[in-house]
Amino acid sequence: MKAPKTAAVAATGAWTDPDGYRMPSGEVHAWTPGTNQTLCGLSIHRSELRRFSHVEWVDVQPATGRDADQVSDVCRRCAAAMGGRRDERPWKRTDPRP
Repeated sequence: MKAPKTAAVAATGAWTDPDGYRMPSGEVHAWTPGTNQTLCGLSIHRSELRRFSHVEWVDVQPATGRDADQVSDVCRRCAAAMGGRRDERPWKRTDPRP
């Protein structure tokens, strides 16, 4: 199964930017428009997620995204489904054992 090239965003919260656009906040998930579930398998309705079809997945990544101001967490399973690499760790070892 190939990773989808693009995906929209579903999130636990929303905020309005200074230009008046709704943006995602809280935990974000990758979502393919036209379906009722995220790429990690959560039901959007049952999980009470909000859809943001105008925001792309790459725009909510905290390291590089322009719409990631209020994003607190990115779903790891959705990131893996979008082609995230396994060796990209969110941590760095500072004092390795001998």
